[in-house]
Amino acid sequence: MLAWVVIMAMFLTWGLVAGRLARWSITAPIAMVLAGVALTAGSTPVFVINFDRAGAEQAAEVVLAILLFVDATEVPGGMFGPEPKLTMRLLLIALPLTLLLAVGAGYLALPGHGFWVVAIVATVVVPIDLAPAAALIRERRIPRRLRDVLNVESGLNDGIVAPMFLFCLAAATAHGPESRPVDALLDAGPAVLIAVGVGAVVGEVSGRLLRWAWHRGWTQPSPLRVGVAALPVMAYGLSIVLSGNGFVAAFVAGVFFGRSARKLPADVLHLAEDLGTTLSLVAWFVFGRLINETLGSGGIMAATVYALLVLTVVRIVPVAIALVGTSTTWTDRLFLGWLGPRGIASIVFGLLAFIELSPPDSDFVARIMVVTVLLSAILHGLSLSPIAALYVRRTIDEPGKLDRPG
Repeated sequence: MLAWVVIMAMFLTWGLVAGRLARWSITAPIAMVLAGVALTAGSTPVFVINFDRAGAEQAAEVVLAILLFVDATEVPGGMFGPEPKLTMRLLLIALPLTLLLAVGAGYLALPGHGFWVVAIVATVVVPIDLAPAAALIRERRIPRRLRDVLNVESGLNDGIVAPMFLFCLAAATAHGPESRPVDALLDAGPAVLIAVGVGAVVGEVSGRLLRWAWHRGWTQPSPLRVGVAALPVMAYGLSIVLSGNGFVAAFVAGVFFGRSARKLPADVLHLAEDLGTTLSLVAWFVFGRLINETLGSGGIMAATVYALLVLTVVRIVPVAIALVGTSTTWTDRLFLGWLGPRGIASIVFGLLAFIELSPPDSDFVARIMVVTVLLSAILHGLSLSPIAALYVRRTIDEPGKLDRPG
């Protein structure tokens, strides 16, 4: 009980000073990480976190299901946002290339591990999340079209990577002569199809019912928000019961519900958003504890080299290739390639891998995840202001050039 009191006290404190800390670009995730590091450090920490395998796994999965649902509903201007051509290139060209390069870099920088473990690492560190760099979305010195593209990409790419991560995890944990990676692939196909069907039905039917009830005065704003908040967990749970992929179901439910959400009150998603944010902050606190464990273990140098490759070459090169032939300049391509913060999706995937895998693979994946997310928070946070200043100078030199269609 004391653990929950401490966490709630931190939430209260954040609610009191969030505005002032925002002036120094200290976001809620960063604050929770710092609290997690401080309160779980030492041989006699103030806060002790013991992982209950089953409970931690279910909690992590529910957090990601809610976040995937919310991300899918919040994409402005349709499925691929206001810049669909740029977004589709990033998701359909740059993302697969990034995954391939991440696997290749893993073989070079992290020798001694099997293919499927390296593939798990790649799927853990590739998804991007703008929450640790929330100031980016508010930074008006950076062209809005580029911020929109990054915002949409961050909302969609973890939904695409999630089934790949689960497939790699299933292949890595297959044991015995009769368990082969191909069996995991054969299971993954029907699971994804089931999940798409479940998500589509839950999102579309629930959206229509909620819209019908609202316009006929059968419900009220508060119960309406509660009903919406239940959708990602319902889609996830129903898909699992039917042997489908729960993450894909939650994401697809958000895509289909998003159309109905635009015809409901503006605050209809607020409860789901706040619930996802609150649960994700707990994950960031746990991440602080993992930092303490990781910094005291070996293999940090190799993990740092790999993380630097992932945050630079592994993302920047595929993005630059994918955007060749578009109206974006090389400055825009470097910006989109560089500004790919890692966050809650990487943390949740890393936690799930840590729970499912056996040592030393579990410790290895957790170490890579921690170092990558930590370096991302530092490097992307420090680089935001110089990048914004660069765009100001470019706007002065080339007025009007930034607002052309993609």
